[in-house]
Amino acid sequence: MAGLTVVDLSTSTQGLSVTQFLADAGAEVIGVEPPGGNPIRRQPGWPALARGRRSVVLDLSEPDDRGRLDVLLADADVLVTTHPRAVSEALGLTAEALGARFPRLISAELTAWGATGPWANLKPYEGLVMAKMGLFQSKNRSITRRGPAFISVPYASWGAAQAALHGILAALIERESSGRGQHVESDMVRGVTLLDTWTWYTEMVGIRWPEAYHVVDAYDDNGEPLAALVYPLLAAPTKDGTWLQFAQVEPRLFAGMMQELGLAHVFADPKWAGLPNLPTQELRTELWELMISRVRERTIAEWEEVFRTNKNISAEPYRAGVDVFAHPQLVHDGRVVTVDDPDLGPVTQPSTLVHVDEKPLSPPRPAPRLDADGAALRSRPAPAPQEETAPDAGRGLPLEGLTILDFGLMFAGPFGATVLTDLGARVIKVETLEGDTIRRVFPFPEAGGMKVMQGKESISVDVRTDEGRAIVHELARRSDVVLQSFRAGAAARAGIDAETLKAINPDLVYVNAPGYGTDGPYGSRPAYAPSIGAAMGFALTDAPDAASATETMDQIKAAAVRLNAASAIPSIQADGVAALAVASAMLLGVLARRRGRALGNLTATMIGSATHALVHQLVDYPGRPPAPTVDLGGHGFAALYRMYPAAEGWVYLAALAPEEWDELVAALPADAGLDDPRFATPESRTENDAALAEVLGTLFTGRAASDWERELVAAGVGLVQVHEGLPEVHLQTDKALADEYCTTAVSPIFEEHLRPQPAVRFSRSSTRALGGVLAGHHTDAILTELGYDADRIADLRERNIVAG
Repeated sequence: MAGLTVVDLSTSTQGLSVTQFLADAGAEVIGVEPPGGNPIRRQPGWPALARGRRSVVLDLSEPDDRGRLDVLLADADVLVTTHPRAVSEALGLTAEALGARFPRLISAELTAWGATGPWANLKPYEGLVMAKMGLFQSKNRSITRRGPAFISVPYASWGAAQAALHGILAALIERESSGRGQHVESDMVRGVTLLDTWTWYTEMVGIRWPEAYHVVDAYDDNGEPLAALVYPLLAAPTKDGTWLQFAQVEPRLFAGMMQELGLAHVFADPKWAGLPNLPTQELRTELWELMISRVRERTIAEWEEVFRTNKNISAEPYRAGVDVFAHPQLVHDGRVVTVDDPDLGPVTQPSTLVHVDEKPLSPPRPAPRLDADGAALRSRPAPAPQEETAPDAGRGLPLEGLTILDFGLMFAGPFGATVLTDLGARVIKVETLEGDTIRRVFPFPEAGGMKVMQGKESISVDVRTDEGRAIVHELARRSDVVLQSFRAGAAARAGIDAETLKAINPDLVYVNAPGYGTDGPYGSRPAYAPSIGAAMGFALTDAPDAASATETMDQIKAAAVRLNAASAIPSIQADGVAALAVASAMLLGVLARRRGRALGNLTATMIGSATHALVHQLVDYPGRPPAPTVDLGGHGFAALYRMYPAAEGWVYLAALAPEEWDELVAALPADAGLDDPRFATPESRTENDAALAEVLGTLFTGRAASDWERELVAAGVGLVQVHEGLPEVHLQTDKALADEYCTTAVSPIFEEHLRPQPAVRFSRSSTRALGGVLAGHHTDAILTELGYDADRIADLRERNIVAG
């Protein structure tokens, strides 16, 4: 992206995450900071988020500085903002105003709730979004008390940032043809819905057919297992007390796990018929306890030797904080770098999100001092006015004409391609004759795979045969992008590695999306969301004490339930985090090719993506300010950013800014106790946080949560009632929310149904929202397109080379 200029007005992590990616890819990023500096400077992840950018201080309430911003925008390609809409209007930074003055500019606006709808005027805090949607409820088993559980991993910010990045990159690609810029919008609500793997559709089953199907949790009310996935995704401690998260979802991997545990005989024992789907609670509990006991027979060193020698068995120890950077695969891949900061000293941080030919996109650079480039940027001369471009009456799809050949498996890789179908890409999904395993993870047909198959064309072909390989090689010749997410070495064995396919089509953008890496110590290990979440800190960031129990079986089972909830809930987990990074990698490759700067082979890994999502928890340097941590009760970070029980239900309060304290005090009863001298200043409130939480907690128990929300929202306070239901049900069954955040699609299983809207909106370009497809549904059509006649297709089907 060298030669492109980005102006960043954002004051949130989600905005800086976008521009960090653009700076890492070579763009000149100009961070426009208010007097006193960007508030994210006080967060531990600032040195990584702001690396490689320039800094200028402008007071946009002053006309002279507002004019200086106009000079910067006149020469810019991208603008990123996170202002409330009212602020953008006051500054003249609306889509209409920017489009009229800077016709080639792509302006990206990131918000919490979107510009319209019933939630549009709520305060823009991640915690409020998670509470209002019901995501806190989805994690309720990660804590020991009853009720919703606070989520500290910034999933919604990550979703919004990646969606905005997809919009920016797609708009830049479209501009290469049209010459015109446009406005791009993303928000946390739509962004976080991207992370769900299959809950939308499994809950739809219960909504559609309540008399026939009952959707159950992974565990019953007593913490005993109900779902078959509990066993392949086993969490258990070793003999010497290290908790492991296994990842054995594929049937052959689960069989290998049972063999390693000395339990292979159960598959032939009539007692266990149907394993892992067992008919009684007694059997489900007995098997769970038996598997836990077998794990406990070996030390962590003994298990590590198993993982080293048996590539079909994999588990990860639970890590947290800076310990994540010690992961052997991160070190091997160069995904941990150290930058010498002139003020902070050595800063350890993630490398670039995308690697090219197994190396970072760019060398690490420090973050700028405040106003480091102010003198030069404030005196920058105004460029020549942008040339007028012809009016564009069309609303075409920004990625129309782009073809992606998808060899991904399960979700983390291939959903990256799914996201791009919303923007107009044609995605051809190559599946085995039986179809991807994700289609069969639930007893209800296709419920597990319907989301990841949205908008795709599916061809089922046996690539182990010469004729099967010839088919996919011809598809590669006709494609723009190839995506593969196999373990290390598997693509080469299948004849779809980069060297082979680029010999057929030298212009291919080739993207690797493995769990760990394309080689290295963990490259050949299977990777699934729970194990990646354990290894990269998702679980212990949300539930820091959950892995402390290793004594009695009852303690271990209770801890396993908590850890499973912290890292394996499909609504928000590592698969979704990684998939969005895969989409960004593909778009970057396409843009680079369009600009005549074609890149080598691109790689985005699950573990690498996780380090970016947890940047504030992982970045390390001398004197680093502590990252906020969840209280052991799972309420939140601090008195002014946490949940409280009300007389009925729960409320979530977010009032971190000093001016928001004044709004809160004015809105609450005068005798509430907030006039206590201990709470007079931000510093004293921090020092007396526990006392403040006690005062607020006592107050909130006096009224129902719905009453508090109605009164305090009207007073401009960031407080909402916590929704105590799953977000996927909430969005599908509340008409006002469905009208705002959902749209209608059609699939062969669910026919006409609701699905989340595309997470990015454009002012000029359009998007689409398609439904899922069955395995091999397009086999005949695709083969016909390749020149195969009906007799030849029938012959291939008869010999089990193709299916569908």
